[in-house]
Amino acid sequence: MTIYEKPKLEIPEVEVVLSKYFGSDVSRVTQLSGGNLCAVFSFSSKEKEYVIKFSDLSGEFDTERFIAALLSSQGIPFPHCLGLGSFKSLNYLISEKISGHNLSNCSPEQQRSIIPELIRILTRMNHVELGETNGYGKIDSIGNGTYRSWKEHVISSFSEDAAMTFWDGWYSLFQTTCLEKDVFDECYNRLLAYSTYNEPHRYFIHGDFHQWNILSDGQRITGIIDSNCKYGDFLVDLATLDWHMKDLGVIQEYQNYQKQTGIIIPNFKERLIGARYYNGLIGLRFYAKMGWNDTYFQLRNELLNLIN
Repeated sequence: MTIYEKPKLEIPEVEVVLSKYFGSDVSRVTQLSGGNLCAVFSFSSKEKEYVIKFSDLSGEFDTERFIAALLSSQGIPFPHCLGLGSFKSLNYLISEKISGHNLSNCSPEQQRSIIPELIRILTRMNHVELGETNGYGKIDSIGNGTYRSWKEHVISSFSEDAAMTFWDGWYSLFQTTCLEKDVFDECYNRLLAYSTYNEPHRYFIHGDFHQWNILSDGQRITGIIDSNCKYGDFLVDLATLDWHMKDLGVIQEYQNYQKQTGIIIPNFKERLIGARYYNGLIGLRFYAKMGWNDTYFQLRNELLNLIN
């Protein structure tokens, strides 16, 4: 399996797509550096700012339209979806552009000062009303989870059969990249053991809640973008945030806020471990596929030492 490369487009190609929606009133089309799987461009029309994303993954943006409506209607600063379609072999999604820049660009001091607000937004997002939706795991285009249980989702997520997805043929990573099967299997067995604590809980999970998907002006949070959304235990998002923002006291700040607001989280320690193994296995596989070997080995060592 070759290392994945996101789609490549030239500015004139992007302008062709945008002309269908905005006519000739499009300016400042600029490619953005964000996005590991999508090509992302910003642009202006009638003095308003927008973003268009392109992906070669089938159905990549159908769910995002549902998520945008779900979150923005309940006060979560997630960009509204304005349109989606196809261009050549790619799918695209056009959305409003939220002001601010990636939280990762803020200084450590700025990031630390924003943590309390970030925890409040995370808690609100994880507890949005899900209406009449059902199921666990990956959310489909009409808002339902793909599986009947969290356990089914976990097993399917790491099965060898992943045809027609980003992970099609991923077992070859054991031969072609730094991904180690014995390490993966050990962590997978630990995941199955601890995921029994995550199993009963069904909430909205962003799925990629880290500082590259959080926008800020340096003083406050201005928006949340780019979810890999699921239904399941909300501690999956906390585990993601804590891993990416080490040494900023995320876990303690989170627990303080839950206590302050009267939210009781049973089996917190065990559920957080289950969430760490779930995220960790996704991370190991992803970092190996992307060729990010240093990050792979950092995460590998943390997972192996997680319960020692």
